[in-house]
Amino acid sequence: MKPLAITGTGVVSPVALDWEGLRQALTAPEAARTRAFATGSVLTTDKWPGARTAEVHGFEPNALLGDKGHRNFDRLTKHLIVAAKRALEMSGHKKDGQFVPGMLGPEQIGICSSTAYGSLDAITELNLVAELEDPRYINPARFPNTVINAAAGYVSIWEDLRAPNATVVDGNCGTLDAVLTCETHLAHRRADAFLVGGGDVLSEPLYVAFQRIGALAEGAACWEPGSPDSTGLHLGEGAAYFVVERRSEAEARGAAIQAVLTGYGTAFEPPTNDAFLLNPTPVAVARAIRLALDDAGVPPSRVDAVVSSLGGLVKYDAAELLGIETVLGPDVAVAAPKALWGECFAGAAALGMAAGVAFLSGTPLAPLVSGTPKPACKTLVVTAVGYYGNVSAVVLRAP
Repeated sequence: MKPLAITGTGVVSPVALDWEGLRQALTAPEAARTRAFATGSVLTTDKWPGARTAEVHGFEPNALLGDKGHRNFDRLTKHLIVAAKRALEMSGHKKDGQFVPGMLGPEQIGICSSTAYGSLDAITELNLVAELEDPRYINPARFPNTVINAAAGYVSIWEDLRAPNATVVDGNCGTLDAVLTCETHLAHRRADAFLVGGGDVLSEPLYVAFQRIGALAEGAACWEPGSPDSTGLHLGEGAAYFVVERRSEAEARGAAIQAVLTGYGTAFEPPTNDAFLLNPTPVAVARAIRLALDDAGVPPSRVDAVVSSLGGLVKYDAAELLGIETVLGPDVAVAAPKALWGECFAGAAALGMAAGVAFLSGTPLAPLVSGTPKPACKTLVVTAVGYYGNVSAVVLRAP
């Protein structure tokens, strides 16, 4: 991979609604975790007494987007638009919603987005109308929300981005795999910058699905990413976008580079038994990390930390930790940021990358699961482990 510069970051998360807030939350992880898992409005305690989820609190669309034009957008679309706006403004390409003269224009910026369940709440809403009332009462203005790539499409319309727009849908690994999509487009000069990232949101059907398969740690049950005593997941939500450009061109325009993407790797290991679909596999974790390091030209000894996807499912966490140790040794520092915002699928990988950018800027590594943090973090690996044997990893380096 030719080095790609991250010149802007926008986040919407349970711990903060902007980049600076996320950095501050990482410096006080326990307080941030308490705020994130406060009672929310999506899964209320009166209806779901066992639910413990990390919800985006205090998100006011009218204050962030104005009071017009977004009435029929779903929750994910609004989160992604806010993340996109802030990333583009941090990069210097837009200010006060307008393109800055002399910077990149509409035809030069595209989107490589990801989501795992982005349209699930919209599909459920329209199904309920059709089943409990009548299909005639379905709002045609809300029907486009049921398409999985609608959210990224609305981002491009809202921000007037006319270069290629792609949505990757492959569960937890989507945001990191969108990095490869971005690199491909940039290498073929189909655009000069891309919004790379994605997100997912909480919804009742998603909660019910994970509850029925016994994957949730509900109520007071033990939940701790990376712990052998954890009894399952806590669901969350969140979104993040990064403005990614060719490093040489970002440097030429004098951009403030937050971090540099230098390597990408992905791997898949099928279940050993055809009767099983789910497959926690340290083999794929190790292979994805090795491929990312080889792509970056970085030896394992140069890796200062891993921003992991540990989420509280013991078998998956154990497989990821073993895969990390296989390549990087037992002493490498491993952070588990999902402890702050729960399992939010594509959004977790996006927020994990945002945490990685923060760590490279000097924010202390947290929450720490294992290993010994170094005084300064200059090179790190971000991992995303899917449920079906798929794993992706990227290498981030300080500028």
